[in-house]
Amino acid sequence: MALNLFGGTYAGRRVLVTGHTGFKGSWLALWLRALNAEIAGLALDPDTHPSHWHILGLSDVADHRVDLRDAEGLARVFDTHRPEIIFHLAAQPLVRRSYRDPVGTFDTNVMGLVNLFEAARSCASVRVLINATTDKVYAEHANPDGYRETDPLGGHDPYSSSKACAELVSDSYRKSFFAAEGAGESPVRVATARAGNVIGGGDWAEDRLVPDLVRAAATGGALMIRNPAAVRPWQHVLEPLSGYLRLGQLLWNDAGFAGAWNFGPDAADEISVGSLVSQLSTHWPALRTEHDRAWHPHEAKLLRLNCDRARQQLAWRPVWNLSTALGRTASWYRGYYEAQRIDSERDLVAYVDDARYAGLEWTV
Repeated sequence: MALNLFGGTYAGRRVLVTGHTGFKGSWLALWLRALNAEIAGLALDPDTHPSHWHILGLSDVADHRVDLRDAEGLARVFDTHRPEIIFHLAAQPLVRRSYRDPVGTFDTNVMGLVNLFEAARSCASVRVLINATTDKVYAEHANPDGYRETDPLGGHDPYSSSKACAELVSDSYRKSFFAAEGAGESPVRVATARAGNVIGGGDWAEDRLVPDLVRAAATGGALMIRNPAAVRPWQHVLEPLSGYLRLGQLLWNDAGFAGAWNFGPDAADEISVGSLVSQLSTHWPALRTEHDRAWHPHEAKLLRLNCDRARQQLAWRPVWNLSTALGRTASWYRGYYEAQRIDSERDLVAYVDDARYAGLEWTV
C-alpha cells in the first residue's frame, strides 16, 4: 500500500515515532509506512495482549524498546537514526492508572519529555517535533464553545496535570532553545496537538470504554460503566493522526505553525458515554452494560474542544462522523474476533478515499 499525500513531505523522510507500540502510535506507523517514510519507533513493550502493534507486523519499522526515562538510551536511538521529524506519542496515558501511580506518571510524561527534548537539542537533523498531549490539559470550566488553545491549562488528576505540564515544558523549550534566533541553537519547530477521545480497531487498553466493551462482548458479559452522563469528544483514531500529519507537513515548510493545536470532532459527535454505548450496540448487539454506582476518582463531566484554529489555518477538519467511526470500529473488532481478519489497511484506504472525496487539502 502506497499513498501520495501531504505534498509528499514524508516520502523518504526519517521519522521517529515514540509510543509506536501503542494504539495510536501503531496506527501512525502504519500510515507513515504507506507514505514511504523511513520509520524508527521508540517505546516500551505493548502492555496488552493482543496488541495492534503485534498483529500489524510492521517488520520494516526500526523497533527500539527504550523507556523515556532512560536519557542515554534515547540518545543512542537519535545517534543511530538521525530523525528529521518526531511524533511524540509515548506516555502513561490512563487517568485511573495515574491515581495508582502518580510518581511514574509525572516521571514519564514530564521528565521523559525533557529527556526527549534534550536528545533533540543534540541532534542536528531534527527539524519538526510534534508532542501529542490531550484534551484534558485544560483547566475545567463551563464554556459552551469548547476549550480553545489560548484557554488556561490545568488538570485535576495526575494524568491531566502531567500533560498540562508537558504543554508548559514544550512551550519553554520552544522559546528557550528552539527559537530561530535562540542562543545559537539550530531551530526545531515544536508544536503540541490536543486531541479528544479516540476509538477504532486494535485498542485493548485498560479503563477505556470501547476496549472494555469489546472484552465484555467477547466473553459474553456486561460492562459496568462509571459515568454514563459524561460527555466526551469522540473521534476515530485516524482523525487526529491526519491532523498531526497535516501539522507536520506545514511545519516542515513554515515555522509559523509552531504552537498548540486542537484536533476534535464536530459538535454533534460530542456525546455522552451512555449515548455512545447505545449507538455502538446497534452495530454489535452483543455489547451490554450496567451502571456502576460505586465511588470512583474524579473525572471531568464535560470535555469539548474548539477546533476553529485548525480548520482555518491548517485547512483540517474531520472526515468521518461518529456514526461512521462507530461502524468502522465495530466492524474491525467483529472481523478480528469472528473471522480472524485485520481491517486496519482497509480502514486507512477508506478514510483517505473519503477525505479525497471531501476535497481536503492534505490528500494531494
